[in-house]
Amino acid sequence: MEDNKKMCLALFSGCLDKLTAAGVILSGAAADDMDVDIYVLLQAARAFKKEIATNKDEIKLAENSHLRDEFINSLDKLNVKEWHEFFKEAKELTNVKIHICGLAGKIWGGEKLEDFIDLADDIVGIGEYITAAEEADIHLFI
Repeated sequence: MEDNKKMCLALFSGCLDKLTAAGVILSGAAADDMDVDIYVLLQAARAFKKEIATNKDEIKLAENSHLRDEFINSLDKLNVKEWHEFFKEAKELTNVKIHICGLAGKIWGGEKLEDFIDLADDIVGIGEYITAAEEADIHLFI
């Protein structure tokens, strides 16, 4: 029996366009039945906080912020899921673990797992990310 390929995704950005892109990539990995470890770093940790994740007004675009409304309207018009829905569906399809960086969480006032959306599996140190990146078949940094 062949082992599943492994993807390590370091999610640094907490911006709507990059979170959406990560969700689309994650969907592809789930469709290929890959094991995925997502490490939520720095600004992304803010986006994973319960009071932020589903509030589009709190999440900006990474670049071309003047195109934010156009981007959101296009997503709505095309019936594109919200970023966190991509993550939820991928977790239902394959082995996806979402790890919040402990320092990143603290920077944004998230000290406990309960401070983050239910998709988060644990809070870890950066060493776990380094190990996962070394062992992954595919490593992405967004």
